[in-house]
Amino acid sequence: MKKGLLAAALAVMLTLTACGGAESDRSAEDLPRLVIASDNYKPYSYVGPNGNLIGVDVDLATEACRRLGYAPEFCQIVWENKDTYLSSGQVDCLWGSFTMTGREDLYQWAGPYLYSRQMVAVRANSDIHTLADLAGRRVAVQATGKPEALFLTSSAPGVSQVEAVYAFSTMDEVYACLRKGYADAIAGHENALRLFLDSSPGSYRMLDEILDVSQLGVAFQKDTHKELAQALTQTLAEMESDGTTRTILERYGLDADRALGVTP
Repeated sequence: MKKGLLAAALAVMLTLTACGGAESDRSAEDLPRLVIASDNYKPYSYVGPNGNLIGVDVDLATEACRRLGYAPEFCQIVWENKDTYLSSGQVDCLWGSFTMTGREDLYQWAGPYLYSRQMVAVRANSDIHTLADLAGRRVAVQATGKPEALFLTSSAPGVSQVEAVYAFSTMDEVYACLRKGYADAIAGHENALRLFLDSSPGSYRMLDEILDVSQLGVAFQKDTHKELAQALTQTLAEMESDGTTRTILERYGLDADRALGVTP
């Protein structure tokens, strides 16, 4: 199996993009900052119409920081370089639909706070109907994401070895890879893939089988921010209990029961 990056992929800057406070809370200069990193991953974190970052994770982080007494500062980064940003101290944590499952010992975690299904999407006229049909096919994924690890290690359930795994820095490049026919299938978080399908009704479909179920968490550098991570875990649990998390999920049109683990 080979891991490739198509030559036609868009070039990506290897530095942080603009950072700023949340749309709903741009003051509080007297509060300690919490620099939160994500990439452009709709509906969890993305640039809204007015240029500010919005999304499920942005709204959750904004409310959690308000309760904890922090001023959030959101940055978009090149996701595959996330560990460099974290270890260098350029950012305090990674919060953007980040899978805890299988990475429990790699970071200091807060959470889990949501569940997310990893799924596979194909073109509507594809002869791929099950995960087993991916054997010998080309699959596009985001670099360093959970699906990449599953396919590269041949540990995806029901999937024999695929022909190639194309890894891209952004999901927009992953979508373009399927759109242009460079890949036979793409994989990623269900809610992100569903937005892609909705952008072109009838052109693509999602396989019924689940590739993986991930617990999402907030990642700090290992052996750092222990007290903050514990406090954030408790705050996120309180937000789920009092209905805040559900309200935010429904605001972005997500299935709250599934995201909260109420239904599979």
